[in-house]
Amino acid sequence: MRKPQLFAWRLLRPRYWGLWLGYALLRLVGFLPFGAIVALGIGAGRLAMRLAPRRAHIARVNIAHCLPESPPETRELTVRRHFEALGVSLLGNALSWFWSASALRPLIHVEGLVYLQEAIATGRGVILLGAHFTDMEVGIRLLDTLVDTPIHIVYQAHSNPLLERIIVGNRDRHSGSSIKHTEIREMVKALKAGDIVWYAPDQAYGGKYTAPVPFFGIPALSNTATPRLAEISGACVVPFFMRRLSGTQGYALTLYPALDHYPSADPVADTARYYQLIELETRKAPEQYLWVHRRFKDTRPEMYR
Repeated sequence: MRKPQLFAWRLLRPRYWGLWLGYALLRLVGFLPFGAIVALGIGAGRLAMRLAPRRAHIARVNIAHCLPESPPETRELTVRRHFEALGVSLLGNALSWFWSASALRPLIHVEGLVYLQEAIATGRGVILLGAHFTDMEVGIRLLDTLVDTPIHIVYQAHSNPLLERIIVGNRDRHSGSSIKHTEIREMVKALKAGDIVWYAPDQAYGGKYTAPVPFFGIPALSNTATPRLAEISGACVVPFFMRRLSGTQGYALTLYPALDHYPSADPVADTARYYQLIELETRKAPEQYLWVHRRFKDTRPEMYR
C-alpha cells in the first residue's frame, strides 16, 4: 500500500501555511517536559472552548443525555475539563510522534498486557478494539513501545491533504501502517499475517454494516462491522482503552481479555457488548471521551438544536 510523502510542492500554497506553522510549533513542543506539555494543552483547551461555542454546545448535550445522574454543575465542569483534555491530546501528538520509546516508558501504567500477549501468541492476529477517547493517539504509541508485533491503525481519511500526510507519516514511523477504514482487504491481510490492527468502531460511517445500538441507553447509529472482520480474519478481539492520569503521572492503558464467544450470530448484540465496555471506561474519566462529536445525530437529531 503506497503511503503519502509528507512534502509535495503544491502543499507550499498559502492555504497551508497555517498548518505548516502549527506543525513546526508542535515539533518545538516535543522538546518540552511532560508537565509543561500538559499545562500548555490545558490552556489551549480552555481557549478552544471559548472559540468553538457550537462544539461546546454539542458536548453539553451529549454529556447531559449520557450522564444524566450527574448534577448540572458537575456536567458543566466535565465540559470544561473535556476541552482541556482535547488541548492536551492535541499537544500530546508531540509525545506520540517525536518522543523516543525510552522517554515514553516512564509515563506508562498498564493493566492487562498479558491478555494482549496471549492473543498475539495464538498467531491469529489481534483486533485491538478501541474507542474515541481524547488520548487515543498517544495511547496507541505507548502500547506500541511494549510489544514487538506491528500495530496498524485504522482511520478515516482527512480532506486536508497536508493534515493527512502529517498524521499518516508520523504514525507510520512507529506503528505498522495506517489503514483507511474502507480498506478491508488491508485489515484482513495484516491480521492474517499475525499483526495487530487497532480499530475504533464507535462512530458510524454509514453503509451496509450499520444499525441503531443503545449507547448510554440512547439509540445511536453504529458501526457493526467488527464481528464480520473478526469472522473473516479469524483474529482475536482484545478491547483496549486509555486515559490520562492526573498531574504528571502519565497514562493508564487498560486491556481486557480477548472476547469469548465472539462473534456471535447477532452483530448488534456484539456491538452493544462493546459499548458496555466503553461506558465502563468512560465513567472512570468522563471528560476524556470524545463528546464534541454529534453521536446521536442520525437517531436523535433534535437533541442538538
